[in-house]
Amino acid sequence: MPHDPDPPPAKKFKPGSPFFRLHAKPGMLLPRKGNAPPAPLDVQRKHLPIYQAKAQLVSQLRQLSNVVLIGETGSGKTTQIPQYLYEAGIGRQGVIAVTQPRRVAAISLAGRVAEEKKTQLGKLVGYTVRFEDVTSPETKIKFMTDGMLLREAIGDPLLLRYTVVVLDEAHERTVHTDVLFGVVKAAQRKRREQSKFPLKVIVMSATMDVDLFSQYFNKAPVLYLEGRQHPIQIFNTKQPQSDYLQAALVSIFQIHQEAPPSQDILVFLTGQEEIEALARTCRDIAKHLPDTCCPMTVMPLYASLPPVQQLRVFQPTPKGSRKVILSTNIAETSITISGIKFVIDTGMVKAKKYNPDSGLEVLAVQRVSKAQAWQRTGRAGREDSGMCYRLYTEDEFESFANMTVPEIQRCNLASVMLQLLALRIPDILSFDFMSKPSPEAISAAIEQLDLLGAVDRKADQITLTPFGKKMASFPLEPRYAKTILLSPDFSCTEEVLTIVSLLSVDSVLYNPPARREEVQAVRRKFISSEGDHMTLLNIYRGFKNADGSKEWCRENFVNSRNMTLVTEVRGQLREICVKLGMTLASSRTDMANVRRCLAHSLFINAAELQPDGTYIALDTHQPVAIHPSSVLFQSKPAYVVFNELLHTSKCYMRDLCLVDADWLHEAAPEYFRRKLRTKS
Repeated sequence: MPHDPDPPPAKKFKPGSPFFRLHAKPGMLLPRKGNAPPAPLDVQRKHLPIYQAKAQLVSQLRQLSNVVLIGETGSGKTTQIPQYLYEAGIGRQGVIAVTQPRRVAAISLAGRVAEEKKTQLGKLVGYTVRFEDVTSPETKIKFMTDGMLLREAIGDPLLLRYTVVVLDEAHERTVHTDVLFGVVKAAQRKRREQSKFPLKVIVMSATMDVDLFSQYFNKAPVLYLEGRQHPIQIFNTKQPQSDYLQAALVSIFQIHQEAPPSQDILVFLTGQEEIEALARTCRDIAKHLPDTCCPMTVMPLYASLPPVQQLRVFQPTPKGSRKVILSTNIAETSITISGIKFVIDTGMVKAKKYNPDSGLEVLAVQRVSKAQAWQRTGRAGREDSGMCYRLYTEDEFESFANMTVPEIQRCNLASVMLQLLALRIPDILSFDFMSKPSPEAISAAIEQLDLLGAVDRKADQITLTPFGKKMASFPLEPRYAKTILLSPDFSCTEEVLTIVSLLSVDSVLYNPPARREEVQAVRRKFISSEGDHMTLLNIYRGFKNADGSKEWCRENFVNSRNMTLVTEVRGQLREICVKLGMTLASSRTDMANVRRCLAHSLFINAAELQPDGTYIALDTHQPVAIHPSSVLFQSKPAYVVFNELLHTSKCYMRDLCLVDADWLHEAAPEYFRRKLRTKS
């Protein structure tokens, strides 16, 4: 049993140790005792830290056109500011937009604010996320993902429907957020120049590089909202931890054996496999603990988990028991889980990194930033005083980057450049980015769009081709938009719409590790020797044949909510095809046409089998391997195209499709002549 009776971190985590510092200020929130019912919503609102500053805040927001608002996690800023604006009549002439980096946050926040305003969701308060619009002509407070506001800007660059734009969780610096900063700033300036109704911009965050944001938004005043809901103690380890998973395991059981029951633990890990493995170990150890320990319920939380299981983490913990939630960074800012007293922060996160020189975009485990560490810490003080155990030393924490490197500086910019061209930005190379991407990343993105046939390059002028304009009509990565647009040439639009929809949502497959053999046996009937895309297509057809039955999903280890979302996404993409006048043909059982279509659009992500049995990515000549989760893992096809690379011990290709070399040459003859020549 992997539990050391005298674990290394044990002594380090005793309260009162000299290596620990505490920064917190109690708020006014009413504490909940045990399983007592929560106070009425209007009473809860008045006890949020932000309520004390309401009059002062409203006065400032009325006067200023740009504001940077810093408020600690739990201060109430996200739910209350839109309501204060509306109640004070600020921005009522149009719509108050509140942007969020994640769809789960936009949806849950809209629900909460609608509840507080005692209105039906979709009336006064609504939300818009990709492929889902719950608003009406009555909507005045609209929560939305930043990507959705960007798409609206393509049709309305001045954002004339909106009187206030609240850019929330700005510190997350997603690609869409950074582009949105520039678009909103330009809309504000142009509205002023054209004497249109002014646009008010409020930038909000729990943690932020204040000077950078203030300077960018024309030296906007910074308002500090003091007071978190409850104080939090923070414990750092005295020595660096070589194995953060082992340190997390030891910490969980130290807390579990010492803390009173009904005080729950939230642990931040990097991904599904890690979470499921640690969950198994925790359950095994918990079975062998003495009866004096309270029962422990271990719950995983990650994006591809079926919704029923995700919702379990929000249910109250049974009296005398303890809930241990093992989560990815989905729990960092998007959601609040009641009952959390302890946070264990491994200090690690899985994030995308892009190297424009090699053209390689990989998912890799890396250190969090200080901003992320503070966000995680804040999860412990939402309802009562809490404790955060950081599995890294204070010196290590000091070496963390202050802010997360903006995604725009570490991702493939092809989608961004396509979007900026669709927004009719006169010179995309000089777009007003808050953190400008490298010239190499910008030229690599334009090169990729050129390969996909989306842009024309004449001298220094870059413009969208008619094909590129059609690609920008789809809320998709350029390569997926191209796949759909090419599909009529191969008479397989219906199949391609299904495949692209399946790739546009979180995984529809649910793989509980404890039932691996059962999962493999059930999935065998769907497996296609032609690759993962065809296998997914078979699963979707099975789902449709069973009329979307939840029972069928349970039996086949399929996430029914994500599958329903695939159907909705597919419907919306199909509508765009109809508007563009495309022929909607089906290849029925002929999968070769579907694979040819994928080869013609995903050719940049092609790999070739080498004589020694390994694979080389043709674009970058980087060694790559087939991911163990792929249906092609045991086979060795000569050529494949793949969706993404995941970097762990080696570079793995995920979501593969078997293709012919001839199809790749057909797709981009000049490109492959060049690549194969370079290789030789």
